[in-house]
Formats: sequence, C-alpha cells, structure tokens
Amino acid sequence: MNDQAKQYQQLINKCWADEAFKQRLLANPAKTLKDEGGEVPEGIRIQVVENTAEVLNLVIPIRPTELSDEGLGGVSGGIVGGGMVCPTDRRPGVRG
Repeated sequence: MNDQAKQYQQLINKCWADEAFKQRLLANPAKTLKDEGGEVPEGIRIQVVENTAEVLNLVIPIRPTELSDEGLGGVSGGIVGGGMVCPTDRRPGVRG
C-alpha cells in the first residue's frame, strides 16, 4: 500500500472512530485536513461525501491524458472479476 493509500485509510479509520471529527470533515474538508497536517493545494476544492445504507457514491476520476487505452485498464478501480465491488455487499466471499 502506498503512502497516499495509507493516509486515506487512516483518515477513514478516524472518521469511523470519532463522529465529531467526521462531522468536521464533512462540513469543512480543507480546514480539517490542514488541521490534521495535510496539504491542500491552492485553488483546489475538496468535497467529502459519506456512503450510507441507502446511498452509494460513485466517484469518476479525471481521465489521464498520458495513458494509452491499455494503460487505462490498469488504473481503473472497483472492478474485480468483471463485476462492481460494492462496499455494502455482504455476501460470503465478496469483499468490499
């Protein structure tokens, strides 16, 4: 796992453990991240959303401009074995 993925997981873990922190992050993401020692580049707006039992947010990343079609296949996420991985799917053997 790379450093960015580790930082992201730590942020998620803190949201799960600390409801007040999660609410601050939802209300004011840039300030909350800066308060945690994160860097938010000038001119970048951060939007934080939360998945619930009734709502699953799907984020469409910016399309890379430097990759071939073959390269794009290697960076796409959320697809395992031809099916979408849903974090609320609790069937045995399905990870999400």
